Amino acid sequence: MLPPENLWIPVTLFAAFAQTLRNAAQRHLVASLGTMGATLVRFLYGLPFALLWLLGVHHVGGFAYPSANWAFVGWIALGALGQIGGTALLLKVVSERNFTLGVAYTKTEALQVALLGFLFLGDPILPSVIVAVVLGTLGVLLMSPPDPHHPLRALLRGWTERVALLGLASGTCFSLAAVGYRGGALALEGVAYPMAAAFGLVVAQVMQTTLLGAWLMQRAFPVVIAVARAWRASLFVGFVGAAASAAWFIAMAIEPIAHVRTLGLVELLFAYIISRRIFRERLTRREMTGIALLAIGIATVMLK
Repeated sequence: MLPPENLWIPVTLFAAFAQTLRNAAQRHLVASLGTMGATLVRFLYGLPFALLWLLGVHHVGGFAYPSANWAFVGWIALGALGQIGGTALLLKVVSERNFTLGVAYTKTEALQVALLGFLFLGDPILPSVIVAVVLGTLGVLLMSPPDPHHPLRALLRGWTERVALLGLASGTCFSLAAVGYRGGALALEGVAYPMAAAFGLVVAQVMQTTLLGAWLMQRAFPVVIAVARAWRASLFVGFVGAAASAAWFIAMAIEPIAHVRTLGLVELLFAYIISRRIFRERLTRREMTGIALLAIGIATVMLK
């Protein structure tokens, strides 16, 4: 059995795999529910599974329910709002004409989360982790650049464009979400990480379901009705979404978020390789370089 300090590695790999499944399943709901409706599905139908996990941790694991404090509530609220904000900004990015530039800038999340984790939580930034984060980020950017012919030049020249700033803001929101979730787990002092993660996830999903559901009821009530009617197709999205979130919460309760989010980039690597195998396209030199840098970054953060 892995010691707790190493458990975050398989848990993060599982989170990345489950998130890939959730994204694929959620994509099929966008056509009928729209992007915000499909996003609500992620929280609303994931909540029952998150509650079951919390009950399991309590009854099967024998962990007592914690007492929430204001620091915990504040951190989890930051995480919940950051995740909603990051999603909304990402949707805005993909609606822009030069959306590939904006999407590229959202992938600076690993760099941002390392800095924010240090500033807000005091998570240490080891030299090996800096190398891993930089290599992983460069690898991801080279795998899907805004300009295949001049990938880095396009990033440097386009950083002041509106879509690039939206992408940076989206990455910042997702980074703040990760900081908030880890901060919430740390605020429950003396609480074992399985309970801290399960309790934090339930509170976050209650907040997100309430806020996004209320907003949609005010702005697009028919979408809420459509989400309710699509419960059969939405249950699987809710299940794998809750499984992914549970794993992310556990990993971030154990390990600094820079390590977790850098290793989590393996999701992009798996998806990219699988996609290429399906379409049987030859990899370019740039893509092979990107995959190599990402792989080295992932190996470095695992062997830190």
